[in-house]
Amino acid sequence: MLRPRRALAWLAGLLTWLVATLAPAEPPRFATLDWTLAETLVALEAPPRAVAQIEAYHAWVGEPALPDTTTDLGLRSQPNLERLASLDPDRILISPMFANLTPRLQRIAPVQSLPLYRPDRDTWHEMRELTRSLGRLVERPEAATRLIDRTERKLEALRGRLAEDVPALLVVQFMDSRHVRVFGAGGLYQAVLDRLELENAWTGPTNAWGFSLVGIEALAGLDARLVVVEPYPAGVRESLDDSGLWQHLVASSRGTPIVLPPVWSFGALPSAGRFADRLVSALESDDAA
Repeated sequence: MLRPRRALAWLAGLLTWLVATLAPAEPPRFATLDWTLAETLVALEAPPRAVAQIEAYHAWVGEPALPDTTTDLGLRSQPNLERLASLDPDRILISPMFANLTPRLQRIAPVQSLPLYRPDRDTWHEMRELTRSLGRLVERPEAATRLIDRTERKLEALRGRLAEDVPALLVVQFMDSRHVRVFGAGGLYQAVLDRLELENAWTGPTNAWGFSLVGIEALAGLDARLVVVEPYPAGVRESLDDSGLWQHLVASSRGTPIVLPPVWSFGALPSAGRFADRLVSALESDDAA
């Protein structure tokens, strides 16, 4: 039989072991320079501890918003390494775009690169795979499956809300008052248009991210409805009022041009769902008018 003092010590040790065993493990501490990875982690309810250029993230990505507790690492191309090191992350997540930073980053923590928008790959399939990979990393595979299923059900429901006579769409984003990114094959917007069974008027060449940088004169003669994705660079929206060429394109658009709030064109499933929702809602508003 244990003496009272030894019994108490044994019980205290047992309680300590039980607390350590049964308490939920602390989630991995991740930092990322990439907004696509950041938005997906937020959607998985496992937001990163640190992200580069948070203010710009909210300007270009929009939603899902980063928590107020997220630390800003500075520029994506030149992160604040001292600040990053002070956070003691378990892992730093990047996309291949930031591969040149790997030697410096890996002095702080293991670096993992997760690709998206690879040539000759199906974009939608890659977005699904990226979601599953991140779900495994943050130990939330079920959350990844839910995000995939939820997004696909959402797009299927949105497709059912569309009229049958939607004209071909021409999706652009302004770089300055005379040049736009026009989106086509291989990009997120195209992947969404395919699932909504909508036609894209741009059949020209695109780069690995699914867009081509062109002068707005390249859009002339396309029989389509214009879709402009914000944000506009500073001063561009005002200068378009004085652009005869742009006003001609507006006048020839098959319906009033649609202007959508920021949606990250290089994003993953969260951005895909947001783009689909905003686009279908805008098209429905026209039908109701």
